[in-house]
Amino acid sequence: MSVRVRFAPSPTGQVHIGNIRAAIFNWLFARHEKGVFLLRIEDTDIERSTPQAIATLLEVMEWLQLNFDEEPLYQTSQQDKHLAAAEKLLSEGNAYRDSKGGGGEAILFRIPWDAEKVPGVVEQGEAELQIHPEVPLVISGKGLNFACVSAKGTQAPGGGCLAGFKNLRVLDEAGQVIFRIDEHIREIFEQDAVFTLPEARKLEFTRRAVTYADRVKGLMSKPLDSMKDLVIVRSDGTPVFHLANVVDDITQRVTHIIRGDDHVENTFRHLFLFRCLGAVPPVYAHLPMIVNAAGKPYSKRDGDAFVGDFRDKGFLPQTLFNYLSLLGWSPGDDREKMTREELIEAFSLERCLHASAQMDIIKMTNLNGAYIAEMPLPDFCAVCRPYISALPWSSGIQDDYWQKVCAFMQSRVKRFVDVEQWEYFFVEIPTYDDKLCAKQFKDETVQKALRQLPDALYKLDTFTAAGIEQAIHSVTDAAGLAQGKLNQPIRAAVTGIGIGAGIYETLELLGLEKTLKRLEYVVGNFL
Repeated sequence: MSVRVRFAPSPTGQVHIGNIRAAIFNWLFARHEKGVFLLRIEDTDIERSTPQAIATLLEVMEWLQLNFDEEPLYQTSQQDKHLAAAEKLLSEGNAYRDSKGGGGEAILFRIPWDAEKVPGVVEQGEAELQIHPEVPLVISGKGLNFACVSAKGTQAPGGGCLAGFKNLRVLDEAGQVIFRIDEHIREIFEQDAVFTLPEARKLEFTRRAVTYADRVKGLMSKPLDSMKDLVIVRSDGTPVFHLANVVDDITQRVTHIIRGDDHVENTFRHLFLFRCLGAVPPVYAHLPMIVNAAGKPYSKRDGDAFVGDFRDKGFLPQTLFNYLSLLGWSPGDDREKMTREELIEAFSLERCLHASAQMDIIKMTNLNGAYIAEMPLPDFCAVCRPYISALPWSSGIQDDYWQKVCAFMQSRVKRFVDVEQWEYFFVEIPTYDDKLCAKQFKDETVQKALRQLPDALYKLDTFTAAGIEQAIHSVTDAAGLAQGKLNQPIRAAVTGIGIGAGIYETLELLGLEKTLKRLEYVVGNFL
């Protein structure tokens, strides 16, 4: 069987990392199996699935090099097929019309009464339910409507599809059987009979469940008495997700559906839809959720959550591809930095994790730094430029000096947006952080050493990192400070910030004139 998988987003503007991770897993699986990766754009939400939203989605996929193998299928182009499928279900007794909410007629899919004909449906033995006396039991072709009895004796939500109650017997308070479904099932289906039983107190029935083997989560099961018939066409005549999704998968001949585990409940219902439409269901694999540190679904409240956020902050596409590939999947060894080719070769659904995958932005940022460090210097210089273009100090930078700064700082950059902090390389006097200065310059011995430093630096024959280091050591020794104790105050005085590359090399790159000018400024304004 040739593998055919699909990525089926509903574009509404931004692209969430959870959605694009599903696309990456589908793409990797298709490439590993030498199969086909398809794109289906579920654009039925006309107000939100705008041309701009679709363009954003396509740009993201191109940026991540998630190339698809056939022309995209737009769900709106399939509406005639969706409605034809609904008519087929109606004509074969697998769906019915219902005026839900008093509006126009909707079409509901009926979980098949003879559900045992559907592969994966199994009997789980005899079951019983106590029902609350204040809500009459109603049995019809739409299913059973009743209220259960909670642990506190109060009403609890109940009811389910007719297929959930095989061999149903209804008992009254005395334990007498007052209704057997097998005696009335033909009336229900052929004559739309409705039975209202206010005296019902207990249900006895054969419980059946629908099961399937999930390639990630293992054997999955759901009792039919916990399911209800579902709307497949709204009263306004538009198809619902459930029907459209299944019909489109049939159209695209999808063999494997790899998606988030928030769709597990849908899968139990879709298995019946596939069979009633005469198709074999695909193989399913449901991926674990991406969560925050508290184990809750990861969202914008937790930080950057959309692909565009990461791109704007200066994350490389290979970083996002690499990191999201390992978010819920493992190659089986300690590798964390993997090429696209390595990921394709190693990928398998069996190695997807069962547990939720926690987003670790620090880990992802460090991975991005590793990819940035490998860039050819000319590429790095070119990519950095746009991130400072709007800043007032960006104009007039000489190309040779820009390249020197880039070469010096490249190994320290973890996001391209960080180059905004390079101001101190290109201005006469940098912007100073008052709190940082107050902390670094409060010691009187440090103040004395900073006053002596300009003279020591001025006397150097050549302004090199080695000479600068010796000059600083001499001033440190003369002031009675431990070696290295003066480095952070010097960094604050010369750059205005508290972190950066090696201080001796930084001063060499800045040059003697700028260094002395800044030291004199600090002495005159902060000491």
